[in-house]
Amino acid sequence: MVANIRIFWIICVFFFIVSAMYAVWGILDPLQAGIEWAGTIALALVGVLGGLIAFYLGLVHRNQGGVLPEDRVDANIDDGDPELGHFSPWSWWPIFLAGSAGLVLIGLAVGFWISYIAVPLIVIALVGWVFEYYRGYFAR
Repeated sequence: MVANIRIFWIICVFFFIVSAMYAVWGILDPLQAGIEWAGTIALALVGVLGGLIAFYLGLVHRNQGGVLPEDRVDANIDDGDPELGHFSPWSWWPIFLAGSAGLVLIGLAVGFWISYIAVPLIVIALVGWVFEYYRGYFAR
């Protein structure tokens, strides 16, 4: 995590410098009337985003109370391999949920009536995914 924090601080500083250079370049360009605001602000906001991510990762690193295996030189690959949870490799519900969410977005873009069909499909997919271990072969 320390490497990530450093990389994001470097990104932050780099894009602030590039934003300032872009603004100066716009001022010095004889074909342009002044600063090109869209690019200058976009580059500055990328620097702000890098700073926000670096700051957040720094807070998380400080509050976690220990050194991660990724930050230790003597760590093995297996040291950073925790149990992430239980996932069903045979489950079709996530695919059904993604398709239903895609239908909602298509409905918002093309015709709102499609969303009326897709929202009940999302509810069915969520209920099916949550309760897939309560019925059938994999009931507990």
